[in-house]
Amino acid sequence: MANEAPWYIKDSKIGEALENLKAVSNESSLLDTKTKELIKFAVASVLRCEHCTNSHLKKALASGASRQEITETLLIVATQTAATQTSWNKEVFERYLGGRLQ
Repeated sequence: MANEAPWYIKDSKIGEALENLKAVSNESSLLDTKTKELIKFAVASVLRCEHCTNSHLKKALASGASRQEITETLLIVATQTAATQTSWNKEVFERYLGGRLQ
């Protein structure tokens, strides 16, 4: 099952393109594998994909991420999502309730 093609590839050029994009993003580049996996882990965590979160957590650990780096990644995600939500809330408040907040 692990070697099975993802469901979205069958009869879909877009699915094939996505798989190609994923493969290219895993190739050697400016970011090392650990950094890439920490980013993927962070995104999966925010989007609450349990399978993806678990997969990228394991890959991050396998690529040398420490428990402390995993913890810090989750804390950065938490602070950034809170800050992003606060910014969005301000925009909504100003748009619908009028006036600019300082």
